[in-house]
Amino acid sequence: MNHWIIVPVLLPALLAAVLTLAMRYHIGLQRVFSVAGCVVLLAVALGLLIHAGSGAVEVYELGNWPAPFGIVLVLDRLSAVMVALTAVLALVVLLYAIGSGWDARGSNFHPLWQFQLMGICGAFLTGDAFNLFVFFEVLLIASYGLMIHAGGARRLKAGVQYVIYNLLGSTLFLFALGTLYAVTGTLNMADMAERAAQIPFDDSALLRVGAMLLFGVFAIKAALLPLHFWLPNTYAEAPAPVAALFAIMTKVGAYAILRFYTLIFGPDLGATAALIDDILLYGALLTLAVGMIGILGARRLGRLAAFAAIGSMGTLLIAIAGFTEATTAAAIYYAIHSTLAGALLFLVVDLVRERRGATAGALVPGPRLAQHGIVAALWFGAAIATAGMPPLSGFIGKLLVLDATRDMAAVWLIWAAILVTSLVAILGLAQAGSVVFWKTTESAATAEAAEPPPAPPPALPLVACFTLLGGIVALSVFAGPVTRYLEATAAQLHAPAAYIAAVLGQG
Repeated sequence: MNHWIIVPVLLPALLAAVLTLAMRYHIGLQRVFSVAGCVVLLAVALGLLIHAGSGAVEVYELGNWPAPFGIVLVLDRLSAVMVALTAVLALVVLLYAIGSGWDARGSNFHPLWQFQLMGICGAFLTGDAFNLFVFFEVLLIASYGLMIHAGGARRLKAGVQYVIYNLLGSTLFLFALGTLYAVTGTLNMADMAERAAQIPFDDSALLRVGAMLLFGVFAIKAALLPLHFWLPNTYAEAPAPVAALFAIMTKVGAYAILRFYTLIFGPDLGATAALIDDILLYGALLTLAVGMIGILGARRLGRLAAFAAIGSMGTLLIAIAGFTEATTAAAIYYAIHSTLAGALLFLVVDLVRERRGATAGALVPGPRLAQHGIVAALWFGAAIATAGMPPLSGFIGKLLVLDATRDMAAVWLIWAAILVTSLVAILGLAQAGSVVFWKTTESAATAEAAEPPPAPPPALPLVACFTLLGGIVALSVFAGPVTRYLEATAAQLHAPAAYIAAVLGQG
């Protein structure tokens, strides 16, 4: 049994407790230990990613109780990729939070950050449906605290809306699990897959109800239209590092759809026909359209970044809706890209807001920014990545999605939606960039000239942003090896026999 599998869950949990109990009033020590924990998490995640590259499915049995009676964590290529992506994002964004001082604007930022990582990593690694619910609740409870970090009436209002929507989703999750347990008698995902396959189609109505309830839960988490209402205000009003980390949270919903509807409710079972043909695909197309039109119509930078996140989820869910190896590989590549690009956009928006003074995040002419050229270059890179323009990974990701969906029945609708919305995103981001970086009001320029030069902003936030941009560039340069790894990941995901055998001890 590979004990390293539990480290991405156990390490943040223990570190959060230590930070809360022993370093509550020592922000300097909290920063040191939090960064050290994220560095160790990244090292372990990369080791697990390399280990999963062999193609073996590794199982960790808590308490040495075998499945389906005990709780298991499962490491395969997909879970390893998502945990590694989480670790990279967490470390870089944490450095931004420290450098910008966001972590010191409220209490308990670092413990909540670690609990958030525990929930996200646990959701990617768990092999049990009920424990997926548990890890969802852990990451959501931590995100509630992070959402209202540093206070403010608008932030609190958005946080209450976020809590209400996700509590409704959690209630629906329990209903779905109860329905599936009544039908299959198990909540272990591998065991549920075996039992669901033995149920005749004519007797599987209740199983399909459970599958649709679960899809509703995951659609809320993934911000699929029309269940996306919680996202724009939440992401726009959240502290910038928190919004950047939230870029991975919508991917948890997409991951769960991919995992459940390939492992348990595959097309051969007949439970996902409606999802593939109608709900998921057309919902994803609408999500993409609304997200990209929202970029064009946004009047504040925070909402622009939030609608960009919605649009990226639309493209990702279009690829997932194909449920083939080619579309799955394209979806995972685009998930990696959109996570890095979304986080970068939120951080660049924060850089702009911190330097604009009274105009803050409003898309109106304002003063010339400190470090104008550097911030403008970061905006340019984030805009290219978000819109999917060459030569960055967004362009490659969209090409992969277009190529993978060419055999789908709605291919022309998919291609038209992706290409047209990409043009809309380019227009919206170019418009916002021109207002922020090219237009300076006369009064603002006069006031700026009269004031003494301010102290230079800290360099660490810029380093964090350029690191994310470097990750996007690296994903573009090494698109070939990355794509080959993800093709093997998709093949493993669509051949679940090895997963089931490893979990149930049949290998």
